[in-house]
Amino acid sequence: MMTKHSVLSQITESKVVAVIRGNNAEEAIQLTKAAVEGGIRIIELTYTTPRVQKAFEELQEIDALLGAGTVLDAETARHAILFGAKFVVSPHFSEEVAKVCNRYGIPYLPGCMTIREMVKALESGCDILKLFPANNFDPTFIKSVKGPLPHVQIMPTGGINASNMQDWLEAGAVAVGVGSDLNKAYTAGGYEAVVEASKKYITASTK
Repeated sequence: MMTKHSVLSQITESKVVAVIRGNNAEEAIQLTKAAVEGGIRIIELTYTTPRVQKAFEELQEIDALLGAGTVLDAETARHAILFGAKFVVSPHFSEEVAKVCNRYGIPYLPGCMTIREMVKALESGCDILKLFPANNFDPTFIKSVKGPLPHVQIMPTGGINASNMQDWLEAGAVAVGVGSDLNKAYTAGGYEAVVEASKKYITASTK
């Protein structure tokens, strides 16, 4: 059985989390398979995808760590965990979601923008905090936050691409969430385009 610590370690070692938003479950499955073929090993299947549980069911054997994204409440968190999510991500911080995740030993990565939100999330047992939307901030924001909160681990998401992700990682981000580029690649060039876009992220993460 995978421990909370091992899941968090995989996220920080991989550095790239693919945020998968499909128009349907089948599209989410194809996006995930292409991202994994391109080298991405951490996948966040969002609950904005209709019938996302079908994607969880079909991808259980894939060579990647599957988590759930856009989890807004405790019911959705529980549903995600039952369908095999190894970590849970929200656009905001929810005390109820934190309780469910702590109960089952699942890492919870909530979206936070302020020091107040970050402290509340840390007090509720969250280890990695999602800075969202990151395109409202500059990478130097991480250094500023680490003044009063030196132990905080931040994963910027939103507006991250292959050309700016290294700036965030160098600034102290433990990982980055990427997604819109993968969706654009899929719309423009299908499966193979997502594989190539994913490879660019992996190359950028190892520079």
